[in-house]
Amino acid sequence: MVIDNNIQFDKNNKLKHFLNIENLTKRHINDILNLADKFASDKNKKFKNLEGKTVASLFFEPSTRTKTTFELASKRLSADFINIDIANSSTLKGESIIDMIKTLEAMQCDMFVVRHANSGTPHFIAKEVDQKIAVINAGDGTYAHPSQAMLDMYTIKKYKGGFNNLKVSIVGDILHSRVAKSLICSLKILCVDEINIIGPENLMPDNKDVLGVNYFFDLEEGISNSDVIIMLRLQKERMHDALISTNDYYKKYGLTSKKLLAAKKDVIVMHPGPINRGIEIDSDVADGSNSVILDQVSSGISIRMAIMSLLLENK
Repeated sequence: MVIDNNIQFDKNNKLKHFLNIENLTKRHINDILNLADKFASDKNKKFKNLEGKTVASLFFEPSTRTKTTFELASKRLSADFINIDIANSSTLKGESIIDMIKTLEAMQCDMFVVRHANSGTPHFIAKEVDQKIAVINAGDGTYAHPSQAMLDMYTIKKYKGGFNNLKVSIVGDILHSRVAKSLICSLKILCVDEINIIGPENLMPDNKDVLGVNYFFDLEEGISNSDVIIMLRLQKERMHDALISTNDYYKKYGLTSKKLLAAKKDVIVMHPGPINRGIEIDSDVADGSNSVILDQVSSGISIRMAIMSLLLENK
């Protein structure tokens, strides 16, 4: 499938869908971060930005954090929220995704939040829906997870004050990670000085040399003097072969307190979740003073509120 990234913009270059990071500008990202900050700092937990609107959640893959925070974000914005139970939907009877979408359109849904195992599915849906409807990519295959990248940028800005003079290290399965791809794009748009990717060669994309990042095979060398470390999960469900044993991976790339000493003392440790303790990260690091993992989850609510508000405001 050819993925058209420009479909997410209207003729005035405003976001009408939120599908990927690649062709966003710094202004697009800052608009999202600034609005999220307003929501997060407001003592109210209920807003009327989406009052009278209906949001449909279409998750064809498992999710806890993303699915739940989109639901919370919708409800805090006063939207009606429909959680489609895919496992018991008419797709089991042979209904196509587009027929499902058109059925939900007929029910006057205003926004679709979509997660799918096949890269490009949210883009495909965005091409088919009425122009009044917004589509949000909540993770598609190995391609993109743009709202996760935004909440990660928000977390970095919160703890580091901005993006200048930062060294950010991303550790793990870069090859299969949609999060990693969206992270790298976001960090480059925001002009982060140094971006490192760290992991075994067979879990790196073939185009790593043209990504504008530094590649390290050795964990401690790669995270040396880092301001931010982002750990990634081994995406076993997307591996066609057993590319590495979990024991070997932990020995070389599992983040322990001892290995963390290579980074700056005030480094923040992040993880998009779910965490595999004892594989990519030890509990004493995940739960330690440098960890901001749970704060990432909290930030997901205000970031997703911001994205949803901006999209329907632009309609």
